[in-house]
Amino acid sequence: MSSPLRVPLFRAAHGRTGDKGDRSNISVIAWHPLLYPLLVEQVTPEAVAAQFRHRAPDRVQRFLLPRLAAMNFVLDGVLDGGVNDALNLDAHGKALSFLLLDMAIEVPEALADLLAGPPEG
Repeated sequence: MSSPLRVPLFRAAHGRTGDKGDRSNISVIAWHPLLYPLLVEQVTPEAVAAQFRHRAPDRVQRFLLPRLAAMNFVLDGVLDGGVNDALNLDAHGKALSFLLLDMAIEVPEALADLLAGPPEG
């Protein structure tokens, strides 16, 4: 039995980000519906909070959208107070999806052909 591949989330999904005030909204969409159960299992609110620990979110909520093979995360308190209050250059939070998509996940070798990007080597 082969061990699972450890890959960055962007190999299994893509994302979109929005913001309002001090709240960031990050959608994670599986590249293939067969990858979605892995995302649900591994990309949990707790895992996302850990990925953003340096931004100290007040709360992380996850909303599942199985018909779209997607999930939406709402992170409160991650934008340094929002656009008008922050000294941060990216107070809009548009790039936060890249931080989430860099999170490592494990994918069974049997699903490796569904991953985006070059094979691990």
